[in-house]
Amino acid sequence: WEAYRAAITEPDALAAIRLTLLVAAIAVPFNIVVGIAAAWAVAKFEFRGKNLLISLIDLPFSVSPVISGLVFVLLFGAQGYLGPWLQANDLKIVFALPGLILATVFVTFPFVARELIPHMQSLGSSDEEAALTLGASPWRVFFSVTLPNVKWSLFYGVLLCNARAMGEFGAVAVVSGKIRGQTATMPITIEMMYNEYLSVAAFSLAGVLATLGLLTLALKTVLEWRHADQLAATRRH
Repeated sequence: WEAYRAAITEPDALAAIRLTLLVAAIAVPFNIVVGIAAAWAVAKFEFRGKNLLISLIDLPFSVSPVISGLVFVLLFGAQGYLGPWLQANDLKIVFALPGLILATVFVTFPFVARELIPHMQSLGSSDEEAALTLGASPWRVFFSVTLPNVKWSLFYGVLLCNARAMGEFGAVAVVSGKIRGQTATMPITIEMMYNEYLSVAAFSLAGVLATLGLLTLALKTVLEWRHADQLAATRRH
């Protein structure tokens, strides 16, 4: 326990934990908002470019995280397409926090939308149409009808998105530069420690990351139980 405590309170480990939680705290809310908007548009409306939007939602599933990280480097790196302009304006994306957030947002983008779209499509639009007929505004319909109907799917999507955000390695490893104590998240720091034969430190920090994953799994299980109980109660009534 002393070795474990010393390993996870070491400055680089604490910096990795803080950075991982910070990136997740920014990327997950962003994907919640964008995912809900995308799912609502796909499930409730017909418009030109709908198939393109669906393809964009699924794009992170079909592209290797390492390749997506490389694309960000080619776009925002010093020798990239936008690199000279970013340097001229003293803006840094690659090998800095913005790059980590961009990479994490990209790889976790589909989770919320993909949980919501099938559920919203199965519910149809009858409830929303009834609310509009009774005089509710579009925003009132969304917050009072649409969102409560899909809250459990939203919870599942958020949990999956958060778990992937904290555990993402490939894309983040490419754009981070693996700068210890600055741009190294927990998965990256674990890899560096393991490669340097710091086994106790690596496994201790891996234990922290695994604990966060288990907490996410436990929360998901509790939500599933509550959802099942509510469905059973609804059927009884």
